[in-house]
Amino acid sequence: MKPTTQYALRLGDNCLVLSQRLGAWCGHAPELEIDLALANIGLDLLGQARNFLTYAAELEGQGDEDTLAFGRDERQFSNLLLVEQPNGNFADTLVRQYFIDAWHVALFTRLTQSRDAQIAAIAAKAIKEARYHLRFSRGWLERLGNGTEVSAHKMQQAIDSLWRFTAELFEADALEQQLIAEGIAVDPRELRAEWEAEVFAGFEQACLSVPQEAAYRTGGKKGLHTEHLGPMLAEMQYLQRMYPGQQW
Repeated sequence: MKPTTQYALRLGDNCLVLSQRLGAWCGHAPELEIDLALANIGLDLLGQARNFLTYAAELEGQGDEDTLAFGRDERQFSNLLLVEQPNGNFADTLVRQYFIDAWHVALFTRLTQSRDAQIAAIAAKAIKEARYHLRFSRGWLERLGNGTEVSAHKMQQAIDSLWRFTAELFEADALEQQLIAEGIAVDPRELRAEWEAEVFAGFEQACLSVPQEAAYRTGGKKGLHTEHLGPMLAEMQYLQRMYPGQQW
């Protein structure tokens, strides 16, 4: 598989898995407005996933976005561990979203300058959506962090639980280093300062604390996932696996 194909898959898998997670909130969110907002964010991410996966399929000259979304097994997905974590309660979902939104804004902003014209075009569209997503997640971070004692406690619990998955956001493996040298990929190590500036400022405004220690988890880019991805994919891929190639 071409390096650019693998990179497009990583970008697409992040959006696809997180979109699926957010879709599970439909009909279950705390308020109707939030229910609609999470659904819309999930649809934005699904659109981004389709763009990246369609490009990956075109680069390989076979299949399409559906083949890649529904025809691959768990070890063939290369999404970050953060996006596959369970929804938990609303605080868990919100903190997970805030972490990835801050990262997406930094990432897509730089990807608009990629030497790969298609990746740059996808990023140019995605950055507009990512900025809205960040406004939503940070707004709720501050609202709940400065809310009741219970809401602040739940937000801090979510931060402490998910912080161990943030180090992977800034790892650069051999594949990325090759594409960085070619001007195609963004160096994730260069995203840390911008991400931390946003997240630390958000925590300060929300009266929340940065965890001091964490046993960091990585491996998603290599297909080494947590126990949560497999069951989610089984549900997501069920119909296509049972009735392959069907059209609605």
